[in-house]
Amino acid sequence: MNWAGPQRPATRMEAHYGDRVVRCFVDRPGSFHSLLAAAVAAHGEREALVCGGERLSWRELDDRVARVAGALAARGIGQGDRVALFLSNRPAFVIALFATQRLGAIAVPIGTREQRAGLAWILGHCAARVLFHDAELADRLPDSGELPNLQWRIACAAPSAAGEPRAAASSEAVRGGAAPAEAAPGRLEAGTESFDALEQAGDPLREAARVDEEDTAVILYTSGTTGRPKGAMLTHLGIVHSSLHFVHCMGLTHEDRSLLAVPASHVTGLIANVGSLVACGGALVMMPSFKADDFIALMAGERITHTLIVPAMYSLALLQPSFAEADLSAWRLGGFGGAPMPVATIDALAERLPGLTLVNAYGATETTSPTTMMPPGLTRQHADSVGVPMPCADVIVVDDDGRELPRGETGELWISGPMVVRGYWEDEAATAREFTGGWWHSGDLGSIDADGFVRIFDRKKDMLNRGGYKIFSVEVENLIVAMPGVVEAAVVGRPCPVLGERVHAFVYADDPAVTVDAIRRWCAERLADYKVPETVTLSAEPLPRNANGKLLKRVLREAVV
Repeated sequence: MNWAGPQRPATRMEAHYGDRVVRCFVDRPGSFHSLLAAAVAAHGEREALVCGGERLSWRELDDRVARVAGALAARGIGQGDRVALFLSNRPAFVIALFATQRLGAIAVPIGTREQRAGLAWILGHCAARVLFHDAELADRLPDSGELPNLQWRIACAAPSAAGEPRAAASSEAVRGGAAPAEAAPGRLEAGTESFDALEQAGDPLREAARVDEEDTAVILYTSGTTGRPKGAMLTHLGIVHSSLHFVHCMGLTHEDRSLLAVPASHVTGLIANVGSLVACGGALVMMPSFKADDFIALMAGERITHTLIVPAMYSLALLQPSFAEADLSAWRLGGFGGAPMPVATIDALAERLPGLTLVNAYGATETTSPTTMMPPGLTRQHADSVGVPMPCADVIVVDDDGRELPRGETGELWISGPMVVRGYWEDEAATAREFTGGWWHSGDLGSIDADGFVRIFDRKKDMLNRGGYKIFSVEVENLIVAMPGVVEAAVVGRPCPVLGERVHAFVYADDPAVTVDAIRRWCAERLADYKVPETVTLSAEPLPRNANGKLLKRVLREAVV
């Protein structure tokens, strides 16, 4: 199975980053900013960005980008400088992102759950000169003395609610250290400017700086489980290819409206929503954080056609009474990421929304988001797969010695293509360790079948070893989630002095019939005996997840030690 056909753009092999030879789209923009320029030129008066009470056309968005870029240029920010975005889902994120790109600078989005110590390390490691931040997060910011390179702090007020005028923080108040009303709990350091004041501070900059497509456009710090996070360098080449992958393989057009319900600071939100909607000229609707009822209301009210969220979000939406009542007839594409969705959820969505096509996509920060995608219409038929490689992506399965394995055998997935990052910022050791000849070592265990469909079984570090028997936690989790009444499940190893690990399951259910004994019987009827959870923790609340929707297995492991 592949993406060949009359709709597939032409590709060719090209040399990049010195020693990589990868398949690329022949016809492509030369930079991340070029995607915006093309959208403005083709769809200037169409709606581009919606958040709370703000609605911006492509031309209005471009004007605001120009003003912020001009103000930053007046402060000496230019090519290659790092500009940090400690911002939640709000218009300021998109405006500051593309203002940075217009200058040829490097954007460094940082998740708003990051705490003071981690934020200080990231800002220091990338030597950021500018920090855009939510005004209400001011208390988490490091002091000036900790970050000698950081010259400018820009506080962004929360977006207004629908129908309310946008509140502008006073430049004088913010410069003097007083917080605007929206940031009453925060502590703004003297010298901080407001975002609104910055927009008015310089002449608009209309012309974008010249960049090479192999230049770094964005640094995203990966959330490592041990040690410091690594700064993945996303290039213009990679961002353009990933954005075009979404557009071409999902069939996105300027008529689409996408709801950004995951953080824009994460690679999924940044590329699957922001990048792809800019690339097709559609409209991006932003919600500050995912709440199931708010999600449903926005989907209906804004006539959303496209989403990309995690499977648990679909499950939570299905549990809401409002889901059955809302008019969601415009919703045609439902992307989900990282793992197969339970068949029960697929079937429930198909029954409620027959016009919705579910599309699984698999990727990572290091692959600038998508590596594989399920061709539309095949999700139910291949529910255990994450799809086939994207047109410009290559995926192989290798053993522990780096030798490619035959189709159907299990090993580590290695990934190559123009969207694979060039390496990690100021970390040659990690780059050398995790890349071989341009192939990124994903750390995911999986296989590729005879038709090219990729399956993910587990992370290398998440695979359990029970007395020499290898157990893929994902296999057990997917089976438990298929049980009626179960919303989500996570399987971890319980330390055992005899066997090394025993299988422990955390289960969130909304049905009193789901008991520990019932779960174990369900598994025992369908799994080899050594894979059946020996102990189970039932939860009346959703399992812990990070801001990107991923299960926090580290937290769960600590709970069973």
